[in-house]
Amino acid sequence: MKNFMDDNFLLQSETAQKLYHEHAKKMPIIDYHCHLIPKMVADDHQFKSLTEIWLGGDHYKWRAMRSNGISENYITGKDTTDWEKFEKWAETVPYTFRNPLYHWTHLELKTAFGIDKILNPKTAREIFDECNEKLSKPEYSARGMMRRYNVEAVCTTDDPIDSLEYHIKTRESGFEVKMLPTWRPDKAMAVENAVEYRSYIEKLSEVSGVNISCFNDMIEALRKRHEFFAQQGCKLSDHGLEEFYAEDYTDAEINSIFNKVYGGTELTNEEVLMFKSAMLVVFGEMDYETGWTQQFHYGAIRNNNSKMFQLLGADTGFDSIGEFNTAKSLSKFLDRLNSRGKLTKTILYNLNPCANEVMATMIGNFQDGTIPGKIQFGSGWWFLDQKDGMERQMNALSLLGLLSRFVGMLTDSRSFLSYPRHEYFRRTLCNLLGRDIENGEIPVCEIERVNQMVEDISYNNAKNFFNF
Repeated sequence: MKNFMDDNFLLQSETAQKLYHEHAKKMPIIDYHCHLIPKMVADDHQFKSLTEIWLGGDHYKWRAMRSNGISENYITGKDTTDWEKFEKWAETVPYTFRNPLYHWTHLELKTAFGIDKILNPKTAREIFDECNEKLSKPEYSARGMMRRYNVEAVCTTDDPIDSLEYHIKTRESGFEVKMLPTWRPDKAMAVENAVEYRSYIEKLSEVSGVNISCFNDMIEALRKRHEFFAQQGCKLSDHGLEEFYAEDYTDAEINSIFNKVYGGTELTNEEVLMFKSAMLVVFGEMDYETGWTQQFHYGAIRNNNSKMFQLLGADTGFDSIGEFNTAKSLSKFLDRLNSRGKLTKTILYNLNPCANEVMATMIGNFQDGTIPGKIQFGSGWWFLDQKDGMERQMNALSLLGLLSRFVGMLTDSRSFLSYPRHEYFRRTLCNLLGRDIENGEIPVCEIERVNQMVEDISYNNAKNFFNF
């Protein structure tokens, strides 16, 4: 029987162990998609307690606590203490066997705080106090955590109207870890609510200095912000979509639709889809012109619980995997950009694992030989960034594409304790490749190539792909 979470955790063969310890482990982290709060990095935030850094905003843990019958007052409540919230999390942990939260919890305790104890109600107070003592030290600040995990660069997620003041402040401070913005223009195409859209466009007008009265004015304003993001080191865009949009439209129709929604009139569903289809092309062309990589995270059904949405707002643990038939629209969208010679580097992330093979084959349609892995099948995302989800994504990519050109893992997280997800991914990768070598499916004489493959997927491919 193996010990829980020893040095060879998840590494089930001697070959896998060598691949991880001699090659994957030493590579720096490029976290090219995350939701860190830039102000916390700029201010080098010092966390007041383990609850703040570990449970604050972590809707993965919140969902588990709710499933365990924990009152919302101990999850997001305002009149419970940090200790009371942590105590309830500790009560929940023993019920998370076979959920990735159990592994993540103990991997984070071990790598961040050097704690090998198992978290449960008996050890909760001891662990809470020990972590809090360490969190009071400067080396456990926001920046300290990034140094601890050998982070080289992070890309946050930022709206076009954001000032990026904290990115600028961080860069000018001389902090050795790069914090770069990512262009996330979802609100610029969110025309489902005319009042909210008008309000957003007015803010865009203000920050861009462009007087917006028509569709072309809005695009000019977005271009100015796009240029500003590029000046601040931005190299990626990101889009959070339920599904892909590729309706047919004319310029006259899009101009009319913009005038209608900007004037306060609600759009029909057909008009919404047409407008989103046009905007995706506009954004894709902007990214091509600046040499950015465009990312698409699709397939989530968000804010399912309307009662809790009214109480807590978005991103509080009430989203789920959706079922969308998007293959044809995705193909049509990519083909539109490709036919115009304006398809930039692209990463596609699906949230429903039933689309793994769809994504793995779709990317092959638009590789053009100019850049290795120009079109990428993104890593297991959100509900899929666990061992089974990552293995299934890598297996599909291996069978139908080139795993060797994969740009690897990211945290997609708001937490400064989420960097062990890179370790979890690297261990899983090394175990897959080690098993193939042990089974005679990859020749031992090619071990140097496999060693390089591990280092590339862990770090080198991302560094080269994004021109960091």
